[in-house]
Amino acid sequence: MVEVREVRTRAERKAFVEFPLKLYKGNKWFCPPLYSDEMAIFGSKNIYNDTCDTVYYIAYREGVMVGRICGIIQKSANAKNSEKRVRFGRFDSIDDQEVADALFAAVESWAVAKGMDTAHGPLGFSDLEREGLLIEGFDQPSTFEEQYNFPYYQKLIEACGYTKEVDWTESQLRVPADYNGNIEKLGEMVMSRYKLRRGPAKNVDDFIKKYADGLFVLVDKSYEKLYGTVPFTDAMKKQVIDGFRFIVDLRFVAVVLDENDKMVAFGVCFPSVADAVRQSGGRITPRMLLRFLKAKRKPRVIELGLVGVDPDYMSMGIGAAFAGAVMKMLREEGIEYAETNLNLEDNIAIQSLWNCFDRKVNKRRRAYVKKLV
Repeated sequence: MVEVREVRTRAERKAFVEFPLKLYKGNKWFCPPLYSDEMAIFGSKNIYNDTCDTVYYIAYREGVMVGRICGIIQKSANAKNSEKRVRFGRFDSIDDQEVADALFAAVESWAVAKGMDTAHGPLGFSDLEREGLLIEGFDQPSTFEEQYNFPYYQKLIEACGYTKEVDWTESQLRVPADYNGNIEKLGEMVMSRYKLRRGPAKNVDDFIKKYADGLFVLVDKSYEKLYGTVPFTDAMKKQVIDGFRFIVDLRFVAVVLDENDKMVAFGVCFPSVADAVRQSGGRITPRMLLRFLKAKRKPRVIELGLVGVDPDYMSMGIGAAFAGAVMKMLREEGIEYAETNLNLEDNIAIQSLWNCFDRKVNKRRRAYVKKLV
């Protein structure tokens, strides 16, 4: 028999966070989030406390933890979309349908009592968190930004009555063997034609001072209609800025300004630090920091963390300028490939942007939906 308990004590919070570390121990594809970040979701300083109602559940069988799940009512997203939805996330379980049934039933009952009529996920508090269930690419390493899961999760979730709502793809982008510099030349032509220029920065702090405000405005504008997105709050902005200081390298950042110094496009790529985090189980240790600094200084892979283009410029070929900038990064820095992270499968603009690369679609993720009432 499966017993489901709501997480209330510090010991239960610790068990909730550590369960996937035990479940995926020895799995070379799994990359945990930072342990300290996961523990912080329970605290009074969680930046989403003002915009979300949350609940966390643990499943036990004969006193042994066998699964976990959280429910999130993202009030800002519901208000933006005129919906009554609960998000499920942080779902992990042994391969047992009874466990999955009990966990989802707990979240669904809580949500209905709160007046919700639909459940969807896996999603986090915002699109800055890990989202989507991996359904293809189980033999591919997870990036630091995204979650790995076992293949059987799909079976468990669908048996609980959930169906596909959207899919994302992830791609590896390499410089083509016969590359002749054409995309970079095209990008320069577009920049010249529309009197655009790249925004300079002396260092990361200078970058933040000059461009952070414009970047957030452009993210909200260009991501507004994308699935799962929520407007940036001041607390979310601060979290992103703190993350920039920790991981961003200006070699892998591109900002495009118009003749009035207004930001019209940006791309922030991160050196891949997944291996450094994986080896420490997500804990920040001296050895982890050494591996992290090494990976940041000379990365083998870069990850496309945030990419935004002003919709008014999408038809002007500005994507070519960004693609050219990524191509240049790969060539000049000796990067093996860039990983796109999540792109909605029906986002034609972003999907077609990668066609100039030697592209391999290596992962697919899915968000599910279920009517509750």
